[in-house]
Amino acid sequence: MKDTEIYLKNTYEESRETFRGHLDKIKENWPEAELFAESIAEGSDYTIDTIYADATEENEQVIFFSTGLHGIEGYAGAAMVHLFVEEYMDKVDPETTGICFVHAINPWGMKNLRRVNENNVDLNRNCFYKPLDVPRDINVNYSEERNVFLPNGQLKDVKKEKQELYEQLSKGALDEGYSGLKSAKGMGQFEFEKGVYFGGNGDEPSTEFVKKMQRKLLESFRRVIHMDWHTALGPTNEITMLNSEVDSRSGEELSEKYGLENISKFSPEDVKGDSTNHFNELKREEFPDRYLVSALFEFGTFGTDKMAELREFTTIILENQLYWEGAEKEDDRQWVLKEFENMFYPDDEEWRESVLKEGRLGIEKILGEEKVI
Repeated sequence: MKDTEIYLKNTYEESRETFRGHLDKIKENWPEAELFAESIAEGSDYTIDTIYADATEENEQVIFFSTGLHGIEGYAGAAMVHLFVEEYMDKVDPETTGICFVHAINPWGMKNLRRVNENNVDLNRNCFYKPLDVPRDINVNYSEERNVFLPNGQLKDVKKEKQELYEQLSKGALDEGYSGLKSAKGMGQFEFEKGVYFGGNGDEPSTEFVKKMQRKLLESFRRVIHMDWHTALGPTNEITMLNSEVDSRSGEELSEKYGLENISKFSPEDVKGDSTNHFNELKREEFPDRYLVSALFEFGTFGTDKMAELREFTTIILENQLYWEGAEKEDDRQWVLKEFENMFYPDDEEWRESVLKEGRLGIEKILGEEKVI
């Protein structure tokens, strides 16, 4: 069996079963390690699964891997947990280091191959330190051009509708231009429940879980090293580190420290509700004596040029329209679903091999520099 088949699973149930199976091996190093399964939707089998262990002697630091915040992206994240257990766990000192691995923060999205949760909420636009500071109509660009972002009827001819979207976006047909579109994406929106990039009307259950876990780790450990795994953004077949500007270190400083080629910073003013923003703000405001590294790690798919961005926007918009309105033709439905998978979890062997290769690089650079392995 190829490594990609061992690590990268094809169903939520298979991925969860594999994750739960890590506990026995982890217990060899952390005998008190425990597995917790938190049900998200009442009456369903959707669970957020966590393997947690304190250090065996003193809680100096903790390795925190979180996966599946964006549902379908959780398969690559689960592979990183598996990779760590198989290849790096024995390099960690359990006497001073704890572990916290989370499988499928958005289990419904992972199961149903969607990026959002069952309420159409983008969970990485839902996590605020001070929620009341964000007005519902904050995203002016989105609101003004909602005809582009909201579902507008059944898909009838996907090739034609895709081309129309490409033309509308690429020619700057939006009043605010292409930069306005990018701003609308990053900021999220809080008015239109069926629109793309919807940040919700309050904390989702998964967000409550994330906030509780972040607080627990900052309360329990002096140092927290958090790698939040994602897919799609950044150069194709490469890993990219995305770091909040709440962390005062510049991109150049981070590049010099960690030796990763692709590192980007983002502002809480431009990206609302990001969970790593919340983690960094929580640390700054309530745990100033703690040391925290919390960043997103993305495995790129479409690339970074303008045509790749247009393809990304079009894919997100068409998938959302398909979900709410359906498609007249089965071939069109299958095309949209396949393009969505191509963006977030391609079955391309070269990409899957790159996830393992670049994932090893990310783990070694971050955890090595932080003296965890």
